[in-house]
Amino acid sequence: MLVSLTRTLAIAGKEFRQLRRDRLSFGMIIGIPLLQITLFGYAINLDVRHLPAGVVDYANTQRARELVADAAASQVIDVTRHAASPVELETLLRQGKIAVGVFIPPDFERRAEEHTRPPAQLLVDGSDPTIEGIARQLAQMPIADRSRPYAQTAPTFAIRTYYNPERRSAVQIVPALIGVILNLTMVLFTAIAIVRERERGNLELLITTPVRTPELMVGKLAPYVFIGLVQASLILLVGVWWFNVPVRGSLAALYAAVSVFIAASLALGLVISTFAKTQFQAMQLSVFIYLPSILLSGFMFPFAGMPRIAQWIAEVFPLTHMLRLVRGILLRGARLTELMPEIYALSVFFAVMMLLAILRFRKRLD
Repeated sequence: MLVSLTRTLAIAGKEFRQLRRDRLSFGMIIGIPLLQITLFGYAINLDVRHLPAGVVDYANTQRARELVADAAASQVIDVTRHAASPVELETLLRQGKIAVGVFIPPDFERRAEEHTRPPAQLLVDGSDPTIEGIARQLAQMPIADRSRPYAQTAPTFAIRTYYNPERRSAVQIVPALIGVILNLTMVLFTAIAIVRERERGNLELLITTPVRTPELMVGKLAPYVFIGLVQASLILLVGVWWFNVPVRGSLAALYAAVSVFIAASLALGLVISTFAKTQFQAMQLSVFIYLPSILLSGFMFPFAGMPRIAQWIAEVFPLTHMLRLVRGILLRGARLTELMPEIYALSVFFAVMMLLAILRFRKRLD
C-alpha cells in the first residue's frame, strides 16, 4: 500500500508540475471563475427595467399624457418612439425596435371615468420569453389621478400579445436553440481544427505546400459551413414538426442569416485554435467563451435587465445578434432588410476574426 501510495503521489506531483508549466491552463483555472463570477454576478438581473417602448396617443389629453409619464416613471419602459398609428407600432414591434407598444384610444377619458374596462392597451412582443411577464406587472400597477390625489383610477392596461398569443414556451425557446446549438458546435469544431492538425503532424506538411494562409483558413471553414446548415435544418424541422413553431418569415432570409452567423462562429473557433496548444485547451477556451455568450445574449436572462456595460459586452458575441435575427424572421416575420444592423455586426465580427486568425497563424508558424 505504501509503494502504491508513493507512485500515486509521484504521478500527482508530475501533473501539478505540468499544469504549472502550462500557463494557459493555469491562467484559466484561476481566471475563469474570477471573471465569470464578477461578470455574471453584476450582469444577470431578473428585475427587468427600461424596455424600449413606443406610444400612440389618440386621446391627446392631460390625463393620457400623465398615464404615459407614470408608466415611464416606473422605469419598466423607456418611451423611445412616438408612432402615428397602431399599424406603425406593429411595424416597430416586428422590426424589433421596441418591445412594448402603448396605445391610448380616442375614448380614453370615457373609459377612465367608467372603470368598466382598461382605458389603454399594451402591445407586447411575445417572441421574447420575459417581456410579457414584465408587461403584465406594468398593467397591474396603479396610476394615480392627479386631479384627485387621494383617489385611484382604473390603473390597468389591456394586454395584447403578438407572435405568441398562446404563450407557449417552445415557440420562444426552440427558434433560439438554432443559434445556441450552432454557436457551441461551430466554435468547438474549428477550435480544435488547427490544434488537431498540429498534434498529428499534418500541419507541417500543409505549410510546405503552395497553399497560402487565407486559402488554408477558408478551406478549413468550408466543410463546417455545410455541417452548420444541416444542423440548422434539422433543428428547424424538429421545431416545426414536433413543437409547432411557426415560420412567419422567409426561409431564404433565415438561411442567409444562419450562414453569416455560422461564418462568424467558425472564424471565432479558428482564432481560439491559434491560441491553444492542445485540443483540451481549445475545448476549455471554447467553453470559456460559450458560457458568457449564452448568458448575456438574452437567451436565458432578459437583455434589457442587464447593466449598460454588460449589454456592450454582449453586443460583441455573435449569438446576441443571431437570436435577434432568428426570432425576428421566424416569429415576427421580419424581412432581412429590417434586420440588417445584425447582419452588419456579424459580418464585421467575421472579418475581424478571420484577419486575427491569419495574423496569429503566420506569427506562430513562420
